[in-house]
Formats: sequence, structure tokens, C-alpha cells
Amino acid sequence: MKKFAIIGCGGIGDCHLSHLMSYRDIELAGFCDLILSRAEDFARRSGCGKAFCDYREMYDAVKPDAVFICVPPNTRGVMEFEAVARGIHLFIEKPMSLDLPLARRMRDAIAERGIISAVGFQCRYDDDINLPAKEYIAGHPIMAVQGSRVGGIHQPDWWRIKSLSGGQLAEQTVHQMDMLRYLLGTEPVEVFSMSRRGVITDKDCVGFHSDDLSASVIRFADGAVATMYTGCYSENGSSWDNKMLFGARASRMEYALCRKAAIFGLRPEDMAAEAQGTVRGDGTQRRNENETGMLYKSEGDFGDLCDRAFVDAVITGDPSGIRSPFDDALKTLAFVLACNESMESGLPVKVVV
Repeated sequence: MKKFAIIGCGGIGDCHLSHLMSYRDIELAGFCDLILSRAEDFARRSGCGKAFCDYREMYDAVKPDAVFICVPPNTRGVMEFEAVARGIHLFIEKPMSLDLPLARRMRDAIAERGIISAVGFQCRYDDDINLPAKEYIAGHPIMAVQGSRVGGIHQPDWWRIKSLSGGQLAEQTVHQMDMLRYLLGTEPVEVFSMSRRGVITDKDCVGFHSDDLSASVIRFADGAVATMYTGCYSENGSSWDNKMLFGARASRMEYALCRKAAIFGLRPEDMAAEAQGTVRGDGTQRRNENETGMLYKSEGDFGDLCDRAFVDAVITGDPSGIRSPFDDALKTLAFVLACNESMESGLPVKVVV
């Protein structure tokens, strides 16, 4: 029976623990956190495994076959290289690093040693909405995408400091950016991003030192253009409607990450003469007020599917079921870090993996 371990016994580590505890064909062997009581809590809840403060000590003591690394992105590197050197397979939470050259070295080490890897882009496993979305896009070339993710301030202290978290775009909205790549099936080649600060004050969040919001314009290899807006200033759900709108020439898809997808303009009832959207003589568009669209809803636990795919790969030695191995996830990391670079420089930046 393969042995699994977790480094980082906080919020996202808890999500993985809940999945791993339901699997009867693995052994949960070790839990590591700088706060020993958190690792001990994981061991108590799982009913097995040992708690550690030092990941090297854990690697030596329990000799895991695989490890889930769930720590802040600014701490990445050494623990992954240590795992690779010992032949330990890696599930790494996103973003894998804030240092692209370091991430490239991690990719090369993983490939050289033949390590099975997965990155926590679990939204790729949401087939309830992703399969119809990809089918729609395959049959309807996308001209443009308009995307957004707006919310409040994430709880961990490190998240509020951009040098530690990468900012909201790299740490949270990276899911939307990854799904742009996954759904469109093409790669971003250039970005131009702007950000704003000063909306969130010490009254809102003591010690906040990151972007309140940012907007990015993205050019893809196939010619499609996208925008992505993200912000953490929101006080309630009325302030913004989070979704991505994929526009083709005669139809569109509205895609709400991990919730639903709706496709408009394909069914006869959406195109009835008395209600259809038309382009008027001056080129402006009149929306179809009576359209209903084809609605698909997310139903399953795709996070569990993501974890299970990695576990199965480690057990069988076949990684083909993993949808976001490290080398592919590196392309998404390069994408969001290019946006951050553009925010700093005020200039367009090429996406280089």
C-alpha cells in the first residue's frame, strides 16, 4: 500500500485530507506543519500517521511514496527538490512558486527523475460543465473572452502581502487563467496588465500590501483576445457578477467557474424572429431578451476527482489521468507572472515558459 504525506496542515491541506481519508487503498503516513498542533490534529482526525514540524524528518521517518505540498508560494523549492531527490511523487498546490526560473528548475528535476506530478488546478476535472464548454468552443471559434473574479480579502496573513502570495491574480484568479488555456486549447503569447491600490486601507485590513484590483488584456496564439478583471475589494455579492463570457460570431457561452455554463444562440427558440438579437444598420447589437440558452450545472466533487487522479497515478505508475502535471501548470504560472511583471513595468510582456 502506497504511503502519502501532507506538508501544510491549513485550509487547503484540510480539503485534501478530507478526500484522502475516504480512500481505503492508501496509507496516510505523515503530516507536517510549522505549528505542530495542526499536524497533530490531522493525525488525530485521520486515525493514523505521525506529526512533524520538519519535513526532512518526516521524509526520513515515514518514507512516503507521495506528498501533498500545501504551503504558501514564497516558501517553495527546497522541500520539492528534497522530495524529488528521494523519489517522492509530488502534488503541489498552485501557484507552485513566485520565481519562474526556480519553477523551471523544479520542472526539469521532476522530468529528469521521472517523478509523477500534479498541480492543484482542480477546476479542470469539472466535466459537468467543461465537456459541453469544450465541445461548444471546438465548433464555434472564439473571437474574444471577457472574464472576472471579484471577492473579498482572503483570510491568511501571508495572502495579503503580494511579495508572499503573488497577489490575487496569481494566487486565486490563476484558476480562471488556467481554465482559459484549458478550454480554449491555445496559449497566451502576450499580456498587458494594470492594477490599482489604495481602496483597501488599514481600516479594512491591517497590513494589506497588494493590489485592490487589476485588469489584464491577453492575446492568444490563435488570435483570440481576452480580458481578465480581478479584485478583492468586494463587500458583498451585489458588487460584481463573476463569470467568463466566450463570444463567437453568432453565439456565446457564459461560464461561471465550478458552478455552471450557459450557451446562447444555438437553439431555434433562442433565435425566434420576434426575439433574436440583430445587428442594426449602425452596427450596434440588440440583445435577445427572450433567450433561454442551454444550461449545464456543476454537480460533482471535482476536487476529489483531482486528488483521486493523482493517487491512482502513484498506485499504478500511469500519470495519464492527471490533467495538470507540473510541466503544463508551469505554462499557467508563466502566464500570471507575466501579468504581474506588466503591472510593475507598465508595459506589455511576452509570455515565456
